[in-house]
Amino acid sequence: MTEPRGPLAGLRVLDLTRLLPGPVATMHLADLGAEVIKIEDTGAGDYARAMGPGESKTGGSGDSVFFRMVNRNKKSLRLDLKQGAGVAAFLRLAKDADVIFESFRPGVVDKLGIGYAAVKAVNPRVVYCAITGYGQTGPWAELAGHDINYLATAGLLDQIGSHDGEKSGPPAIPNLQVGDLLGGALTPLLGVLAAVIGAKATGQGSHVDVAMTDAVLAHNIFPLVTTQVFGQPAPRGADLLTGGVPCYGVYRTADDRYLAVGALEPKFWQVMCAAIGRSDLAPFGLATGSKGREVKAELAALLASQTMAHWEPIFAAADCCVTPILRVDEVLQHPQVQARGMVVELGGVKQYAPPFKLSAWPWTAAESAPAAGADSEAVLAAAGFSAAEITALREAKVI
Repeated sequence: MTEPRGPLAGLRVLDLTRLLPGPVATMHLADLGAEVIKIEDTGAGDYARAMGPGESKTGGSGDSVFFRMVNRNKKSLRLDLKQGAGVAAFLRLAKDADVIFESFRPGVVDKLGIGYAAVKAVNPRVVYCAITGYGQTGPWAELAGHDINYLATAGLLDQIGSHDGEKSGPPAIPNLQVGDLLGGALTPLLGVLAAVIGAKATGQGSHVDVAMTDAVLAHNIFPLVTTQVFGQPAPRGADLLTGGVPCYGVYRTADDRYLAVGALEPKFWQVMCAAIGRSDLAPFGLATGSKGREVKAELAALLASQTMAHWEPIFAAADCCVTPILRVDEVLQHPQVQARGMVVELGGVKQYAPPFKLSAWPWTAAESAPAAGADSEAVLAAAGFSAAEITALREAKVI
């Protein structure tokens, strides 16, 4: 008997999601030991398989690097849910599932005959999670969208960008998909795992409705603070934590690199000012208005007078919350990242290890992302389908 791979060993998950949010959520569950069965249609399947470079650069399966980064440790079943036999097969699998994830527009799974009501009828303890942009209710529920739209609607995109002291620049699009990942991956995990604990205690599952816009809004905290105090949020790039004060912002160096100055507490700001020989600036770390602009300009001019190589050892020795802004290729070689084991190679693809360290469950990467339909027969056989039934499904192109 093999040892369980993680604390979620024995948890069975059916994953109908595609692209980024749902697959990242279920990858975290798989990393923690859950059995995740990725269910794709018999056509294109998960579009992420063809997004970006794949086999040509890595010598791998032909699937994109993106797909392989977010689908490790899963099994793959190709199933045509537009056929009655496919729906029947899904419900048979769902009868023994603990969790189901879907990310279709509201109502689609019900039309297919695999929605929460249909599954609950055969498995009342199931936790059924729907990940959408705007949720299952409300006037925007059925609208299409992507990460940029959810950030815009939640008021976050309005806050990302620079301010030159007189006016704000245009909103800047972050290359971290906050809506997809905070909203569509991590928030569902919180709801799902809470519902799983509840189901184990009571025998009753739950429908978990996660709107990515809701999740971003619920964490868009400081703009709400400012709005309640002043009646509206601060201009883009001018709030406390977006560059509105000298001690917290981004500063250019002589070689066109940038430093992240996060000396928010007075003690760190004072140490930083001493390290650069400008203790006269120590009283003004949180200055606003004309004085704040003056101090920011003086600090910017000083930091721009020397290269990153000059400043990096000074700030490292001072320990004052000032760090280089690194490119990802530099991050991969950073001693802190390497010491934490945060980058692993699996199937010829570098990817990030889980961001949690469980002392009782050391993580091992185990298996690369599956080829489309690689586990179809094995998954069905494990669910009790006979060889004849599996052959019939194959011949009917249901799998």
